[in-house]
Amino acid sequence: MTLDQILNDKGFEIISVKADQSLSEAAMTLDSRRIGAVVALDDDGEIVGVLSERDIVRHVARRGAEALDLKVGDAMTRHVITIESVTQIEEALQLMTDRRIRHLPVLRAEKLIGVISIGDLVKWKIAATEAEAEAMKSYLSAQY
Repeated sequence: MTLDQILNDKGFEIISVKADQSLSEAAMTLDSRRIGAVVALDDDGEIVGVLSERDIVRHVARRGAEALDLKVGDAMTRHVITIESVTQIEEALQLMTDRRIRHLPVLRAEKLIGVISIGDLVKWKIAATEAEAEAMKSYLSAQY
């Protein structure tokens, strides 16, 4: 199964912020949408960074409440790891595990089409394992 199939089920909505927004505004977006990260896009819709809850917490720990006045561009991860939509789910899981990241922007023909989280992939993996177990039970009960 590929990431395209995950996005077909999940949807292609991209929740984003601008690099010149405040961390406070970004935190409100994360909270209201109940998500752990957002992509920062420029005016052309190109990825300029990713901002996670962890990035915000790190800056608040260092600067206190004044950190919430910082711009997203000052706190986001600029070296963004992306993945192609035709990638197999297992490969995406391995990349996220190896790089210790929880969110991946998904591209198709170098254009952002969605974002997947480790939770999206784990949910799929559990469903696939349950379906496999059920198929095995059905097969075994038909044999005996």
